[in-house]
Amino acid sequence: MVSQILAVLIFLVMFALIITEKIERHIVTLGCGLLMIILVFGITMHSGSAIMETLNIGSIFTADFWHASSEAGESSSGINWSTIIFIAGMMIMVEGMGKAGFFRWLCLQIARLVHYKPTAVFVTFMIMSFVLAMFIDSITVILFLAAVTIELCLLLKSNPVPMIIAEIFCANLGGSATMCGDPPNIIIGTSMGYSFFDFLTNTGAIAAISLIVVVVYFYFCFRKKLVAPGTAPVDPASCPDPNSAITDKKEFISSVVIFLIAVVLLVSHANTGLTVAFIGTFIAIITLIIEHKYAAELLKKVDYKTLLFFVGLFVVVGGLEQTGVLTVIAEFISKVSGSNTKLMVAIIIWISALASAFVDNIPFAATMIPVIRSLSALQGVDLEILSWALAMGTDIGGSATPIGASANVVGISVSSKNGHPIGWGKYCKYAAPATIIVVLISMLFIFARYM
Repeated sequence: MVSQILAVLIFLVMFALIITEKIERHIVTLGCGLLMIILVFGITMHSGSAIMETLNIGSIFTADFWHASSEAGESSSGINWSTIIFIAGMMIMVEGMGKAGFFRWLCLQIARLVHYKPTAVFVTFMIMSFVLAMFIDSITVILFLAAVTIELCLLLKSNPVPMIIAEIFCANLGGSATMCGDPPNIIIGTSMGYSFFDFLTNTGAIAAISLIVVVVYFYFCFRKKLVAPGTAPVDPASCPDPNSAITDKKEFISSVVIFLIAVVLLVSHANTGLTVAFIGTFIAIITLIIEHKYAAELLKKVDYKTLLFFVGLFVVVGGLEQTGVLTVIAEFISKVSGSNTKLMVAIIIWISALASAFVDNIPFAATMIPVIRSLSALQGVDLEILSWALAMGTDIGGSATPIGASANVVGISVSSKNGHPIGWGKYCKYAAPATIIVVLISMLFIFARYM
């Protein structure tokens, strides 16, 4: 009992410090993880085995970690090294693509194809944000997309704020469609042993339907705000040549080929048995070999703070699991929902969405995975149904507020730095209703397809 109370207190302190943003979040999770190991596992539980299970280092040296059947998943307890290694590998690949000018070239090329018409650019950039975020983390997508959007809007004499808000939402939505699109999905996929195709055919189907609704929604919200009345059409000749974004043609082609290899490996990994840890490592290695001249620079640009944040987070969540706190939460939800599976799904998806709107969806998803495992065992509910509800709730809920997901923070920051501030009121006015619509679509889809 003492160990449970102590574990909950450490977890709550971690969450509170992350929300206040007074201390860098990787320092918060690492500090709280260390407290969990010393105070809970060491002093209270006197359990060396709990420490080893939570650190989970031994899993890296097993064959299943690198090559396994689609049913083999990462250990549910402790640090999920598959997630960390995969994200690190993709970070290196994305840095190489950015250095080669891929993202800026793509944006300018699409703008040219739609003849620089503001409404057409608005719609195509939403779709592009969605598609890119299916394979590349939404933070990177928005970082490049927001900067190019502001540049284009200056030429088009258009307001970039509506476009950036819509792009942020579509990036989060696109991230929900695949296993590698959003960190919560990576955590869920590696923990449960789901494949890229599993996500694509389940959350991907929900995201595709939602995209159509969202594009229509944002079009009617912003169609009169994109261009001031009386603004003359832009002369395409005055716009930058997309090819000017390519810093080195050889590097550009190489980065595109590496990206396509990553996509093929991810789509086929259930058939090949290659785990996401292997894919992340392989992609990082070939990127560093091909870009050997800039290898040190690419390694330096990896977001090590985010990776350390994950390490500390998994240790804290492992503490909640080892002390039985998460089992208690699962039993409570099971008691409230009774044998009503629809009520259970509704509770998971709406609580996940509400929590993710105000706190980071990554720790919430990591916390809820053992909970839905227990729920599935207690009630005999198909674990996949609960997994898709958790994925959509955490992925989409974060879109509702400026602080709900990292992509939101990045997009708003880029916009503000360029003289286009986006306040809470303006952002929530459009994003919050869109979030409610998509969460509702997700819940109804799950009800219709699985129950």
